[in-house]
Amino acid sequence: MTSQVQLDAGVVTRCRRRVHLENDPEMRDAPKAAPDPASEQRKADATNHRRAVADALGRIVGSNLFEVPSGPDVRSADRERVTLAAMEMGAQYIWGAALPRDPRGGRRGGIDLLVKDSTGYVPVLVVRHKITDPGQGARTSPLTMPLPDGSRTDPHRKVRPQPRDQLRLAHAQRQLQAAGYARNGRATGGVIGMDADVVLWHDLEAPTWPGGRNALAEYDARFSDRLSVAMAAANQKDALARPSRIVDCKTCPWWPTCDNDLKQGRDVSLVVRGEDAAALRKIGLSTVDKLAEFDPAGDGPIQLVGMPFGDAVVLARAWLRDLSLVRRVPEMNVPRADVEVDVDMESFGDLGAYMWGCLLSGKDIDEEHGYRAFVTWDALPCDDEARSFAEFWTWLTGIRLRAKARGLSFRAYCYNELAENRWLLASAERFAGKPGIPTVAQIKEFIGSDSWVDLFGIVREQFLCAHGKGLKIIAPVAGFTWRDPEAGGENSMRWYRSAVGLNGDELDVAQRQRLLEYNEDDVRATHRLREWMTSDAMSRLPYAGDL
Repeated sequence: MTSQVQLDAGVVTRCRRRVHLENDPEMRDAPKAAPDPASEQRKADATNHRRAVADALGRIVGSNLFEVPSGPDVRSADRERVTLAAMEMGAQYIWGAALPRDPRGGRRGGIDLLVKDSTGYVPVLVVRHKITDPGQGARTSPLTMPLPDGSRTDPHRKVRPQPRDQLRLAHAQRQLQAAGYARNGRATGGVIGMDADVVLWHDLEAPTWPGGRNALAEYDARFSDRLSVAMAAANQKDALARPSRIVDCKTCPWWPTCDNDLKQGRDVSLVVRGEDAAALRKIGLSTVDKLAEFDPAGDGPIQLVGMPFGDAVVLARAWLRDLSLVRRVPEMNVPRADVEVDVDMESFGDLGAYMWGCLLSGKDIDEEHGYRAFVTWDALPCDDEARSFAEFWTWLTGIRLRAKARGLSFRAYCYNELAENRWLLASAERFAGKPGIPTVAQIKEFIGSDSWVDLFGIVREQFLCAHGKGLKIIAPVAGFTWRDPEAGGENSMRWYRSAVGLNGDELDVAQRQRLLEYNEDDVRATHRLREWMTSDAMSRLPYAGDL
């Protein structure tokens, strides 16, 4: 039996509602969110990365690399025919493969690289993210020998979990099997990552997924479900997927449609997400209004995963009153000190941290109060990053020691320490031995001490947030406004590219000042939030026990 629709590999990691909307003929002209500039830039970067890998591979294997023509003027059907012809003639390496469609299975799509062994082809994916971590146990082969039979157990790398990569490989494997060109034996797929120095090989039949499942089994279950959703949508039958707010909604082109539907229905996922929303719907609590009727001090009919049931009730009541924040505690507890420093780091993907911004306040210690930044404008990764990090750490350590010498207490603050801690530790590891670089032990001592305070953790523990806990959401409630109307982490990535002329982008030195002001506003927002949380204004903020 031939499927009415053919779906690409991306459907298995998209929400079911999006799959429905993409295949519903009545939704073709529905309004969609404008493309996110940061997402578009990441796509362009990924395209450039794949091109660089293709060129490197071409230099290695020479005429053994067959490249399938691509471009806006090349029809997908023509690319599929060329790929099929290349497999029929036994090309050793096929770049940019458009795999034959699988009408019975309902599949379409391609893969960056096909490599041939004696019995068939193996799919290889090229991605612009890290695929391994320091450790051991991963199976890799050098880029100079991109074949699974040439792989070995790597003594220096372990697999970094990237489920999406394995699911995409499983999709290509099923297409190869349907076309009769998959190699014999266990299903295997390779990934070339950001560093592009090795191929990481995944055994797609190994029980490495939760519950002892393998990547192929997980893929098959997800794809079968998404195909059913798409078929129902294409035939305009009752939808098998209803809208529900999840993390991916904020970057989905269909969010305007779902946002409108959710608000009209006052859906419970507006205050709780994911499996908690699904669990509430199962017991008849499908709207915010119904959830708000419960006693927040009671036990509740079910146990939620993301939060206590009582907190969900309070969030529902806050949402109905359009309250962004509600105090979870009668009195706030925010550690303060005589000398205080707010810290915010700016990084560019996995390449490094180019800026450490600091705001000094509190009692006088013969150091000018205010904002200062320790920054490198050399394109990451670069050696000058070590210099800027060392200067930041030397300055911060000096402030700590000066406060201690005067008998004054000291604390440094950030908002969501996961990012800062990551680059504090990574910088100490990467630049070990360079002038001014602290040891990993010194970093661990600092981030584990009472001197390092994560305001995000305090917000999470002492507030209930109806609209999210991000600094850009919470700080405005405290009266803070960013100078740049486009302030945001994703946009700062674009500004950074221009600020350093990354990857051939036109150099725009003015973007450096923009980034400095953005970083300064971030640390001032943290400072303002801390001041507000320890002020009399807290007595006027609604308390959860009073709702």
